[in-house]
Amino acid sequence: MPIATLRGVTLDCADPRALARFYQELTGRQLGYDTDGFVALTDGSGCDLGFQRVDGYRAPRWPGQDMPQQFHLDLKVEDLDAAEKAALGLGAVRPDHQPGGDRWRVLLDPAGHPFCLVAG
Repeated sequence: MPIATLRGVTLDCADPRALARFYQELTGRQLGYDTDGFVALTDGSGCDLGFQRVDGYRAPRWPGQDMPQQFHLDLKVEDLDAAEKAALGLGAVRPDHQPGGDRWRVLLDPAGHPFCLVAG
């Protein structure tokens, strides 16, 4: 019997609403909660994706560790090329370092967080 279940993941950022819009378009999740300092997206699964304002936010520098990523999201997609093109159109950035070959692509969200699109 587990002690706990995952309720959500929250990303630090300078502008929660802007970053939530990016992930809302990317994942199709719906707005669940919205204040000036915190926004959450939900899909009804019970595990929300949140975004919280942090004063003086500094983006990670991937793949270097001067400003470590701390964690990243893996998002399963059916068509890797199409998903990458769509994410870039929403404001993601493709860094030069791509260790995944044909299995996954590393992108950076508009706040600089690395995330992976995983063929699945």
